[in-house]
Amino acid sequence: MWSSSRVSEAEEEKQSESCSFSTSLFNFSSGNPRIEETRGLMHVFPEDTPSSLPVGRKPLACVVGVPNHMTYADFCQFCGSFIHHILEMRIVRMDFMEDRYSVLIRFDQQHSTDAFYNHYNGRRFSSLEDEMCRVVFTLDVQYTGSIEHAQPSNATSTEQPTCPVCLERLDQDTSGILTTICNHSFHSSCISKWADSSCPVCRYCQQQAEKSICFVCQTTENLWICVICGFVGCGRYKGGHAIIHWKETQHCYSLEVETKRVWDYVGDNYVHRLIQSKTDGKLVELNAHCVHEDSGCGSCSCGDNVMREAMLNSKVEAIVNEYNELLATQLENQKLYFESLLQQVEQETERKISVAAQKAVSLKQQKIQSKIDRCNKEKKFLDELNENLLKNEEIWKAKILEIEEREKKALRLTNGKIMALEKQLSDLMVCLEGGETVEQLPTLSNNTNGGTIPNISKGSSSTCSS
Repeated sequence: MWSSSRVSEAEEEKQSESCSFSTSLFNFSSGNPRIEETRGLMHVFPEDTPSSLPVGRKPLACVVGVPNHMTYADFCQFCGSFIHHILEMRIVRMDFMEDRYSVLIRFDQQHSTDAFYNHYNGRRFSSLEDEMCRVVFTLDVQYTGSIEHAQPSNATSTEQPTCPVCLERLDQDTSGILTTICNHSFHSSCISKWADSSCPVCRYCQQQAEKSICFVCQTTENLWICVICGFVGCGRYKGGHAIIHWKETQHCYSLEVETKRVWDYVGDNYVHRLIQSKTDGKLVELNAHCVHEDSGCGSCSCGDNVMREAMLNSKVEAIVNEYNELLATQLENQKLYFESLLQQVEQETERKISVAAQKAVSLKQQKIQSKIDRCNKEKKFLDELNENLLKNEEIWKAKILEIEEREKKALRLTNGKIMALEKQLSDLMVCLEGGETVEQLPTLSNNTNGGTIPNISKGSSSTCSS
């Protein structure tokens, strides 16, 4: 049989880290979810391996994604050519596939596993359908734990020494063993004759029915079906449409979808004669066995007491269920209420943050605008000052040119006057020299004694007169 070793979370993380370079990890589960659910971890080689078979493979393979409409007999018929090489098959559910199941297969030798992989990988399950068979090599299968939803029976349901169909021992060496999704084991040859998709032992069906919804509010929780007209409505702790239907139509019997128990609205209690066994989940008859029947008890008072006790227990259980429903409803309402309060606080905080941000932005914009206005004023003042300076520069340039021209004229006039004065000075000097010469004439006349005087005064007199 498959190994049932348990691994802790630390060991699981360590194994996942050590196998991450060559394998992929898949979580799977098996078992009847209402009785006991077993969870496990599967190490498989990735599908993107090269064309050659992976190194280090074992005679373990997993057929992933088998459609739910394929029964156990259909799958055994599909892989019938290899059925004699299969030691064991186990039906499991993958966590990421709701409407499909997977099959873990252990072969007698590695050659059979390789041949099964080469023959069935990528092949259609049926010529009329498009679903392809995906086969992956499995390195190891480990069980991480189990969840018990009810009190288990004395005889374990995970391992059975004999086949429930043929009552022969379950021996891998003589014939293959197939373990259904509810953890019941059979011979492959025996289960291949079972045409139904349910388990021959507990009648658990791997192909779950579609979820019903309330005809009024479309909810899928706490549903009740009217056994008279088939109306589907939610319970009194949801929308209360089932009890509204009873008040409108007087159809007093309603079946709870989850527990398959019938409720009488008139008697306000359960009226079923069948109860669900807590050991394997099967519906069994409520036996009113008289303890004095061996002594010839002619009355049914003992049976009535047992029946009354059973009904009392049923009522107590109904009250407990009603209290649990009420508590769950109140907790859900409280959750919604506090979530709404948190949402309001978040919205108020976001609004205050947005208002503060807008105020900060507007204040910043005002400061920036004031700076821009001040800079514009300074720029305008500087532009006017620059314009005035340019005008003054032009004016001063014109004045400088005018002054230069005036200076040049004055210089020319001064030069002319100087030349005229120099000429007059030279003439004056000539006159002065001529005057000195005339003053010296008497002396010369005395010295000449009747001689001739040179005609010097004529030129001198003309010059001075001029």
